[in-house]
Amino acid sequence: MIPSIDIAPLFHGAPAIRAAVDGAILRAAGETGFMTVTGLPGSALAPTTRRRLLAIFSLPEAQKRAMSRRSFVAGNANIYRGWFPLQDGHPTYKEGIDLGPDLVRPVRHDPGDPLTEPTPLPSEADLSGWRETAAAYYRNMEAAGAVLMRALARGLGLGETAFDSAFENGISTLRFIRYPVRDVAALDPALRIGDGYMLGAPHVDSGFVTLLAQDGVAGLEVEDRSGNWIGVPPTEGTLVVNFGKLLERWTGGRVRATRHRVVGSGAERFSIPFFYEPAVDAVIAPLGLGQSFASVTYGDHLWEATTKFIEQRGIAHLRKPRAAQ
Repeated sequence: MIPSIDIAPLFHGAPAIRAAVDGAILRAAGETGFMTVTGLPGSALAPTTRRRLLAIFSLPEAQKRAMSRRSFVAGNANIYRGWFPLQDGHPTYKEGIDLGPDLVRPVRHDPGDPLTEPTPLPSEADLSGWRETAAAYYRNMEAAGAVLMRALARGLGLGETAFDSAFENGISTLRFIRYPVRDVAALDPALRIGDGYMLGAPHVDSGFVTLLAQDGVAGLEVEDRSGNWIGVPPTEGTLVVNFGKLLERWTGGRVRATRHRVVGSGAERFSIPFFYEPAVDAVIAPLGLGQSFASVTYGDHLWEATTKFIEQRGIAHLRKPRAAQ
């Protein structure tokens, strides 16, 4: 079972109630590495908000190409952010776009670091009101990520703000994904799963906290400790939360990064993950929780990890490591 937790007390609850939620979050983080949450303030999870955000997929192909990464459209400026198209013949089959923090605040672009580059966005004329809706959603997810990290800090017996400084000027990524229906008859048998088919290859997330909004179409599955795959119901008004490899390392294994995949069953599927991420130059070093590992800057870790994914292939050489000081 995937635990379900009401996190409303993290925003405005009394300390005793908040402590109970902290404990539930830490248990879920350590036992399954996944949970669904309710109780977020505002309308970020309303169906109307989701429909407005997913309208980006209705843009003509010419606009999508204009926002595409350079590895897909030669001559485009952006390397890390932007649109990625469908790539057939692989276990992962999706298209979408990655947006960075410049959606909500000025970001100093270091020309030598693609992680700080501007995000190509649709114009107001192309999608009226879309940027405003996307920016509001981004801020809501940042706030949720921050309270979850504080809950973990309290649960681990650290100071409540132990993680805060790392996330100042963070480079969190808001992603929109469309998983089309695959032609099962033409598909490699290795990509068939029962009556369904693979859409997202099994993996663990690379970073810290992932906040995922689903669209009502099932498909997300989590691997339990016995190697069985458990479906995560796309319940309206809930957010799926899971944790990444670097947070697992940072907490000495007290928080678990869990493998998951996406399986299709004949229906088009959309999802909106938000990856809550520290600053490029944030140094991730042991916290005194019994762990021992070499310190690393978040940017170096992120670049090494994400350039192995299919939508970021071929760009690893375009950023030099920045060793932790």
